[in-house]
Amino acid sequence: MSASKKRYAMTVDTRTCVGCKACVLACKSENDVPDGFCRDWIVEEVRGEFPDLSAEIRSERCNHCSDAPCVSVCPTGASNIAEGGVVLVTHGKCTGCKACIAGCPYDARYVHPKGYVDKCTFCLHRVQKGLQPACVGVCPTGTLTLGDRNDPASAVSQILRKRKSKVNHPESGADPNVFFLV
Repeated sequence: MSASKKRYAMTVDTRTCVGCKACVLACKSENDVPDGFCRDWIVEEVRGEFPDLSAEIRSERCNHCSDAPCVSVCPTGASNIAEGGVVLVTHGKCTGCKACIAGCPYDARYVHPKGYVDKCTFCLHRVQKGLQPACVGVCPTGTLTLGDRNDPASAVSQILRKRKSKVNHPESGADPNVFFLV
């Protein structure tokens, strides 16, 4: 039996996220994200009408889509798929044309002040060393989990089997790999 190809995915537990922004700050520090920009962010969504309201807090980022529109529209090949299906931007190839920004259904990219487009990388540089992404490692409530979706023994696979989940913008057809547990 051959081993399946790695496919990194993240789960975000909307029941445990408290919106503390520790993930945002850890990411900014780990990845030297300039002031005024972010690779991940917190969304608070309130639904219903008073007094029947519900709130959901989510940590959002690039969804590292299996059919990433940002990659297919990039004219230089700067946006590309790396190990484990992680969507990256090769800064030296990026002209800052913003085609990938327009193609992303998640508004997950920004133009770095140095002129290239930047975004979440699932901290692939850390994952390759056996470490967790900065956001996962710092989360005080254990809301975030990253793992190999194709490995049935991984924490991500186990969580996705046990819990209901949803993805943002499923209508995009991008096949995102960030799952929000409900």
